[in-house]
Amino acid sequence: MPAMDTGVSKTGTVLTPATAVAVKVPEVTIYFWVVKALTTAFGESASDFMVHSINPVLAVLLGFIAFCAALIAQLLAPRYMASRYWLAVAMVGVFGTMAADVLHVGFGVPYAVSSVLFVVTLAAVFTTWYASERTLSIHSILTRRRELFYWAAVVSTFALGTAVGDLAAVSLRLGYFSSGIVFALAILVPAIGYWRFRLNAVAAFWTAYILTRPLGASFADWLGVSHVRGGLDLGPGPVSLALAGLIVAFVTYLARTKIDLPRSVPV
Repeated sequence: MPAMDTGVSKTGTVLTPATAVAVKVPEVTIYFWVVKALTTAFGESASDFMVHSINPVLAVLLGFIAFCAALIAQLLAPRYMASRYWLAVAMVGVFGTMAADVLHVGFGVPYAVSSVLFVVTLAAVFTTWYASERTLSIHSILTRRRELFYWAAVVSTFALGTAVGDLAAVSLRLGYFSSGIVFALAILVPAIGYWRFRLNAVAAFWTAYILTRPLGASFADWLGVSHVRGGLDLGPGPVSLALAGLIVAFVTYLARTKIDLPRSVPV
């Protein structure tokens, strides 16, 4: 879809060439949710691999640099590009995991407390976003300001999902596999609510988006951690490589077929 030169936002604001941007968020299809789940799992396993393979401080620094570079590349993209978009999401997954883990491991903040903290953070992002734009729809991201709100929400959801996933698996002692099953069932709630009971599409989307994080992370941990911790002991490194390969395969398919290009631009 070509970039929009002018337009009018939902609040009546004229979108000039200096402020308008092409919609750079893909259509929400089954491929969107598959790749999203893979990136959440990758973020968990890659973060664990890095912090246990090199100095943790250096790992967090490298994760932050990669996150910033990928996000800047995405923001500078003139239109939706599958490779840039999903690279940014993957790097958010890695750094979001690190941010949540730093609070617990580095500062001793309990998962219950960090979960509440990230809920408040995400609520603040959504409240500010809605107060400014009167919409939280990802299909209405037509300005740079809305795009920045969107990525702030994405980062917050990844950090929240990491904390909630660890809260369920570790603090509540459900274990990683059982936690994954719980979140797999939980994600059916917004799906059924939307398709069967006409739940608000925006509410359903963001609820599912948040839940995919602990869902993917729980199964990634189950695959990678030791038998003592209730996992299959495949190691975070091999799990990360396998997930990265799957992500590359799906994103390459999306880039070639262009089946997830944004098609609707409500104003």
